[in-house]
Amino acid sequence: MTKVSTYSQFTDFDIALFKSGKHFKLYEKLGSHIVTVDGVKGTYFAVWAPSAKQVSVIGDFNFWSGEEHPLNVRWDASGIWEGFIPDVGEGSLYKYKIHSNHNGVITEKADPYAKRCEHPPKTASIVWGIDNYKWKDKKWMSYRKDKNGLDRPYSVYEVHLDSWMKSKDNERLTYKELAKKLVPYVKEMNFTHIELMPIMEYPYDPSWGYQLTGYFAPTSRFGTPQEFMYLVDQFHQNDIGVILDWVPSHFPSDDHGLGFFDGSHLYEHPDKRKGYHQDWKSLIFNYERNEVRSFLISNALFWLEKYNIDCLRVDAVASMLYLDYSREEGEWEPNIYGERENLAAVSLLKEFNQAVEDNFDGVITIAEESTAFPGVTRAVKHDGLGFGMKWMMGWMHDTLDYFAKDPIYRQYHQNDITFSLAYAFSENFMLPLSHDEVVYGKNSILGRMPGDEWQRFANLRLLYGYMFTHPGTNLVFMGGEFGQYNEWNFQKSLDWNLLEFEPHKNTQAFFKDLNQFYKNTPALYEKAFSADGFEWISLDDNKNCVLSYIRKGHDKENDTVVVCNFTPKTIEKYNIGLPRKGKIKEIFNSDSEKYGGSGFSNTRQITLKKKKEHNKPYSATIGIPPLGVVIFKYIS
Repeated sequence: MTKVSTYSQFTDFDIALFKSGKHFKLYEKLGSHIVTVDGVKGTYFAVWAPSAKQVSVIGDFNFWSGEEHPLNVRWDASGIWEGFIPDVGEGSLYKYKIHSNHNGVITEKADPYAKRCEHPPKTASIVWGIDNYKWKDKKWMSYRKDKNGLDRPYSVYEVHLDSWMKSKDNERLTYKELAKKLVPYVKEMNFTHIELMPIMEYPYDPSWGYQLTGYFAPTSRFGTPQEFMYLVDQFHQNDIGVILDWVPSHFPSDDHGLGFFDGSHLYEHPDKRKGYHQDWKSLIFNYERNEVRSFLISNALFWLEKYNIDCLRVDAVASMLYLDYSREEGEWEPNIYGERENLAAVSLLKEFNQAVEDNFDGVITIAEESTAFPGVTRAVKHDGLGFGMKWMMGWMHDTLDYFAKDPIYRQYHQNDITFSLAYAFSENFMLPLSHDEVVYGKNSILGRMPGDEWQRFANLRLLYGYMFTHPGTNLVFMGGEFGQYNEWNFQKSLDWNLLEFEPHKNTQAFFKDLNQFYKNTPALYEKAFSADGFEWISLDDNKNCVLSYIRKGHDKENDTVVVCNFTPKTIEKYNIGLPRKGKIKEIFNSDSEKYGGSGFSNTRQITLKKKKEHNKPYSATIGIPPLGVVIFKYIS
């Protein structure tokens, strides 16, 4: 047995913060850290295991023997075991062997705070330093607050790195290869942000990254932590914000993971009604335990500090908020007030969002939250959860249901396409057409569209045109921008060969132009979350299946008029009411021939008549293309 040094990186203040749930930089203390002690270089290890009677570091440096390097338990009842092992350095593989006080249980666990993990299916942690990367995104970071402002454009490209594109040999691309291919593609397509489905280490490919075992380590599937930093850096140098999916809602029960960590329910709630997720067959964090709260908030801030991430999209928030989420009567227990809200999870989310706001200027958080829980995007100081945005799941379901209908029947379902405006300004909404909508037999977005081939692609352009002119911000899953025909398959690349065919190539050109138009049109984003930024012209023309509305920014001269025709019938003369005199000019048309459309357009300026229409004092007679969205702007 080798005696382990009693060297420690913890102060009494650190321990007090940890025990109270207020230590938000635990990654600087727990885990493995390469240090020099008394002139000797080695690695300091620290792990939280309060139910252990013995903890040892096992690794490739001691033949995975639990007898060589036992750690020392701290005297302060923190449950932290620590020690310095000389001559152990970067690249060393290790785990913790934990002898529990409970029934003689022995576990071998990966380090919850490891900065790098072995390539799955291997499960060891790797001693690794991450502070040696030289960032080159200083310019981006200096103006990120403006780019990320809630009055700025958000056109988000959601990506699963493993299946966006494969190499010629059908191998996954590395972080470095993605920097060469994905970054220029996102820039060329004029997206403002990219959202990466979870890149924290995960053992099981079919989980898509949503079952995490290495919360502080970018997955080794694509390369090293520094190579992931390089990918983020390249996005920033090309003026593209990076959103990471973050999963504080549940974690898998793999033997090397967080579950039953020290022979006790350490990270998961001990009551199965609160600690086990039936839908995902996974464990739920114990949000009532202070040390677990410190772990989670530290993890969120870690990605913002060490990897310069710009936004965190928080997965499955609804499952955290409600004790009865996906549970039958008798499978859950009410809170102390006899109600269904998980009070500990609510307070954790508030504390997390407040910590992000307090520590990172210009960073926002986004909630995947599908219920009517009040105040998701209201500030914490005003008793909200404090998120910057929330996914508008109701809009997504209603819109896809509407577009799946044959146009002949749409006149009977016009409320489906207009209902979202009844609550559009109750939260700061992001409109998502995400990965969840193109799997499990739901079909691709293009595959949902009715009609012949021309009509399907026209419907697709109309859908995106309507989406980008609806109040809120926008998220599109990879492949949607060129009309991926098949459902998403996480094991395969997107069908890039489709771009050899005109309809898909034209759709990609449309999306590129739509993104640029969106970014260049302040009326579409400056008041995206305010009722002041939207005005109906007509929402009840069920017979023609036409919607018309005005989007407004800070300057009324930028007001933008949007007209959508949800049928394949060309309407050569259609009257719309407008609030002020002047002229309007067509500035965008989804039916353009270069997008594969019929080419019907309004080629001349249109002078408004002083004739009342739609309860407005002025009116214009316009033409509306089939299955198209046409957009006008006032001109002087």
